[in-house]
Formats: sequence, structure tokens, C-alpha cells
Amino acid sequence: MKTKNNNPNKVIMWYKVKELKGIGLNKSQISLELGIDRSTVRKYLDMSAEEFHEWLKSTRNLPKKLRAYYDYVKEILKSRPYLSASQIEDQLKEHFVDLPKVHSKTVYNFVQTIRKTHGIKKHKSHPVREYEKLPELDYGRQAQADFGQYWMQTENGGRKKVYFFVMVLSRSRQKYTYFQVAPFTTLSTIVAHEKAFEYFGGQAREIVYDQDRVLLSEENLGDIIATQEFVKYLKDRDFAPVFCRKSDPESKGKVENVVGFIKKNFLRGRVFKGEDNLNDSALGWLKRTGNGKEHAGIKKIPHQEWEIERGHLLPFKPYSNNLAQEQQKKYKVRKDNTISYKSNFYSLPLGTYQGSESWVLLKEEGEEIKIYTTQQDLLTTHTISHHRGVTLHNTDHRRDKSQSISKLKASILQKFADKEKVEFYIDQIHKDKPRYIRDNLLVIEKHIPELEQEYILKAIGFCLENNVYNSNRLIEIANHYKKEQEHESKIKIEIPQIKTNCDFELLEITPQTSKINVYQDLM
Repeated sequence: MKTKNNNPNKVIMWYKVKELKGIGLNKSQISLELGIDRSTVRKYLDMSAEEFHEWLKSTRNLPKKLRAYYDYVKEILKSRPYLSASQIEDQLKEHFVDLPKVHSKTVYNFVQTIRKTHGIKKHKSHPVREYEKLPELDYGRQAQADFGQYWMQTENGGRKKVYFFVMVLSRSRQKYTYFQVAPFTTLSTIVAHEKAFEYFGGQAREIVYDQDRVLLSEENLGDIIATQEFVKYLKDRDFAPVFCRKSDPESKGKVENVVGFIKKNFLRGRVFKGEDNLNDSALGWLKRTGNGKEHAGIKKIPHQEWEIERGHLLPFKPYSNNLAQEQQKKYKVRKDNTISYKSNFYSLPLGTYQGSESWVLLKEEGEEIKIYTTQQDLLTTHTISHHRGVTLHNTDHRRDKSQSISKLKASILQKFADKEKVEFYIDQIHKDKPRYIRDNLLVIEKHIPELEQEYILKAIGFCLENNVYNSNRLIEIANHYKKEQEHESKIKIEIPQIKTNCDFELLEITPQTSKINVYQDLM
């Protein structure tokens, strides 16, 4: 192979590796014989003469400061070809504290050379819609907030879904993001707000949101009704909330771009190592890349712009309420009807697990934890264990109550003539609310003595027609029918009794009768 190159030693070494391999030496033996790293031996053996020639040409054009990271970047691109040059740069900064300072364009060219040399193609991205650029807002006027979710790889090869909150200052583009493993509630969103304001050193005068159910309880043709907790929070804050339609780039395109940026630049290709680790890594990424690199739109570095904007922000004061005590954190229910909390497992009633998206709310009060349904119904209470790896059972949770429920159901059916109709309704309640079937049956049993069957049966008919599977509503409807019947009875005309002026008692008088012979003679 004839080639002009500035790396004669590499050419000689490549030939020697091939020669030793030809006489039967393995990689380890070749490494010892030539005094080179085993990975270099493997790399040379994997290259044909043509590939080695192309590799030599490419390395001559590589920036000297980055040549030492060639193999590292190549392995990353081979395993995750979808990563961008910006992500590669961020990973180099994260893993190599002594990385030489080079321009981002240099890193880009470095990555592109490696892609071309080894035929590592990047997946094409979808075309981006273009919109008219709006004038920049005043410093401190506006921030935009949004939510995102992403499936991350775990260390054991599995997948973990993470949820994140994002806030960006509209003028400086200074960003903040907060991650958690459970979906956001109103209270956890308030916590994320507080963390963002602390990170920014103040708050904007208005914050733009989607019409998200985490913060809104109702939206009716533009009439916005916020959740009770968020209304309470707004009274203690100075910013004005602005709600717009979802995926509205004209109103909140800045934060939607940040959500996509976090997914593609920070999360993509990253391994999940725990919630705290993820949030710590996010702060480092924000410092290096998210807020530390020039923004493509404003051509300025967000952190430097924030140095100006923070003087225009409203002062930050910690929220007056104790969020740590008020907040109910969401926990995923395991298949064995337990939750994992601070390295221990706590039991839940049988039937709490209803599939992969079963969640409960947990609130710590002193030495106890209280666990609620997502509808705020109390499920159970446990004493907190200060050990690790302990499973705490409530003995009542492990008891199979199906037999007692069957007896309760049979007892109720015996009291009705139309057993088939009542049984069908009970079965529908059981299907719709399996964890609350006992409570519903007890309500029916309690009210049977005070209501006639006809009212309850009529109410069951109404409930079946209108998909109402709740015993409290059933009894309300039955009482309505009862009151309706009583009202109809009252308005019926009553015939008055005629009183006479006679004071004598009625005598037993036998009316006079005629003999049949009289009628026969007339005929």
C-alpha cells in the first residue's frame, strides 16, 4: 500500500499487527509484543487496507486538541448515532474536566469527520415549522412554563419514565428544569415554581401556561377556573398567570422549544441513575450548555443576558405556606399492592393495583405516613420505619374479603323480590369500583329498612339507564321518589264527612219487604 502520510509509525505498526496476527498470535499477545494497547490492536485488525488509508487521511485533518477523544466519540456515535454534535460536546465537558477549550464549530467538524470516516449516519429530523419573529419583550416582563415527559434508559437495561417542569425567562432565555419520577400534581408544580424563582433570583410579572389540568379545574369557552391550591398560591405571589391553548407557538413557543431542547440535548442517550442524580446533572447541563452557550435565536448567551434581566425581576420571597408538610407526593403502586418509600415497602389494600398506571398519594405526618387515593380518599396509615429494606404489612390488607362480600351481597338480595335487577346493579358497581364494593353494599344494607322496595327498584332502574354506580346516589334518588309519592298523596281530594244534628244513636232497622206472590200476580 503506497500512501503519502505523516504517520509512518502508524503504518509500520498496522503492518506488524497484521503480520503477527497472520502467524497465529491473539490480541493480548500482539499487545504485549508491540507494547501497544489492546484496543489499538483490535482497531487495526478490524480495518482493511482501504479503511486504514482513509482513517490516516482523516486523522491528519483532526484538531490536535481533540485527537485524544477520537475513540471515545466514535464509540458514542456507534452506540447512539442520533446524538447531535452539541450533545457530544456537552458529554465531553461532563466526563472530561480537563477538556481543552475549543469552539463549538471545531467540535462539530470533529464529530462530522468521525461520522464520515466510519459511515455513521444521523437520523433525519422532522422539518421545523417557521413563524414570523416577534419583537423581544422587556426584561422581567414574562416567563413561560410547560411540562414534558421522557422514557430514559436505566442501568439494568430497562426503561424509566420521567416527568419534568420547565420555565424560561422570555427575554434572556435563561432556563430552569426540574425532574421527578411521578406525574406532577398542583402542589408539586408549586414546588417546581419555587425552585425556578430561587434559581432565577426573582419572578417575572406574568407567566404563560398551557391549559393544563394540573393547574386548571375547568375551562369553558375561555372561562378559566384554576385549582383551589393554585388559586391559594397565586394570592401569595405577585405574578399574573396567562393561559393559552396547547401547542401555541405564537404564545409560548419559547418554552416549547426548550422542552424539545431538553429531550434532544440533555435526556437523549442519558442513563437514569435516580431522581436526585438527574436533577444534579440537569443543573450542570444548564450551566454548561442550556444557559452557557450562545442561543441560536438571539445570538447571545442566556446566562449573560440573565445578569441584566435579574435586576428587572420581582423580588423572590419564599412561599409563606409550608409546602413540605402540605405536599402529597405521588407514588406508583407495585404489582404486590405495596409502595416503595425511603428504602422500605408499605402494604396497601388488596385491589389497589389496577395496572401499570396505578398511583397513590402519600403525606408524612410526624412518625406516620398516610396514603390516599388520587381522589383524596384515605387508604391506610403506617408507622414510619427507620430501617432499610423492611416490608411493613397491615394484617387487614392481606385478608381476603371476597367471602364476606359475597355473604353481604346475598343478604341484600334476599330482601328484594326482583333479585335479578338488584344483583345486576351490584355487579355493575363492583365492576366500576372494585375497591369500594364493600362500602357501597353497606350503604344499601343500611337504608333498606327505611325505604320501600318499589322506591329502591325504581332508583336502580334510573341508575342503570344513566350509568350511576354509587350507592349514596342510589339512596338519594330513592328518597326523591319517596318524597314525590308522598307529595302526590297529599294533593288528592279528601271527601268531607257530613255531620247531622241528630244526637240519637242509629237503630237497627230492617226494611219492609214484599212477597214474591205480588210480582207474580202483576205479570
